[in-house]
Amino acid sequence: MQHAYAYPKSRFEPVVPVDLNARGERERLSRSALKGFFRLAAAWKLRDDEARELLGGLSSSAFYEWKKQPDRVLEVDRITRISYLLGIYKSLHILYGDKLADEWVALPNKNVIFGGRTPLAFMLAGGLLAMQTVRKLVDARRGGL
Repeated sequence: MQHAYAYPKSRFEPVVPVDLNARGERERLSRSALKGFFRLAAAWKLRDDEARELLGGLSSSAFYEWKKQPDRVLEVDRITRISYLLGIYKSLHILYGDKLADEWVALPNKNVIFGGRTPLAFMLAGGLLAMQTVRKLVDARRGGL
């Protein structure tokens, strides 16, 4: 018997999120995440210190080692940061042409969220939560989440 307040059965299969606490999942995703991050850093013309900060304050020596040899298992925090950044990159490329999409993070932004700063400056200052905010903003602009 269905109650009046019960939701109807969905025609969609539930999406099971990746469990980043599982080392096997991080092993599977880390190499491609790092390679994607370094391509994103080049496309956005990030300085090395900016890229290191977006990764959570990575030391110079570790940064250059990771760039040279991306075969490693990232921690949950770093793979989450990269996931947000790659999502931002993808959404920007859906919204804008390639040139503007790659320049967008470095352009001053009048959106109240940024307070006249660039999205990059906002993310550098605010870390993971700022990346999440920017991701939500660009996803909402493209009609995503």
